[in-house]
Amino acid sequence: MKNKGIILFVILAASVALIYILSGKEPAKDARTTEPVGKTAAVGRQAPDFELTDLGGKVWRLSDLKGKVVLVTFWATWCDSCIEENPSLQKLITSEKDNNNFLVLTLLYNDSAQTAAAYLKRNNFNFNVLIDDRKTSANYGITGVPETFIISKKGIVSNKIIGPIDWNAPDVKAAIKKLTEESL
Repeated sequence: MKNKGIILFVILAASVALIYILSGKEPAKDARTTEPVGKTAAVGRQAPDFELTDLGGKVWRLSDLKGKVVLVTFWATWCDSCIEENPSLQKLITSEKDNNNFLVLTLLYNDSAQTAAAYLKRNNFNFNVLIDDRKTSANYGITGVPETFIISKKGIVSNKIIGPIDWNAPDVKAAIKKLTEESL
């Protein structure tokens, strides 16, 4: 008799699951985005597309950059680790300025455009600074800054780096070079 209750419970649970599956309901959505839960950026997955405006008013779409390796880094002027990392990022941008297969986009996270513009001018940095719309940082699953994604020519996230790194370290430069030399 004890088994009868367990069997009935299992049948009921399986029936509910089957009804849910057959009803064709969409996956749960993240309240902050229109993306299904679990669709955040991850190594090996297609990078979430975005359309963001930079400090100069230019609109950037990640999907327009297929064929290039794109380094997307989320940062802020109030972030000490970002301030520590930015000089090496600027050196990378300068050293790769003639590489048509590589582009750096910095996404300003939870900060003001005016503060960022003043910071860039004060430090002689020439980053492409895009203003995060909060949907993009949610789609990328940002938990803090700096957080960086290296996106292959095919639009796949090939690396995710949490925290600051030296962008001019030989192993980092070699990894970027390898990605930029890959064929589409």
